[in-house]
Amino acid sequence: MVSFQVQTWAQCAMCRATVENNVSTGETSVGAGLNTGILYLFVMPYLIAMVIGYLWYKKAKERKSKYIFHGEKF
Repeated sequence: MVSFQVQTWAQCAMCRATVENNVSTGETSVGAGLNTGILYLFVMPYLIAMVIGYLWYKKAKERKSKYIFHGEKF
């Protein structure tokens, strides 16, 4: 799936109509705002996963350090 790239237009009808109407009148700020919103929605799940992974790593490191005293493992 990753090796095949297909051009798609996956916007809702209202968003597409609004952007096309604004572009035809010369205003491009709505399209830029729409692109920023898409990027925001794209990044958030990865950011949440990174925070959860960091907290999990930190907690696992704390648990591991409880069992190591003076360089010896018990």
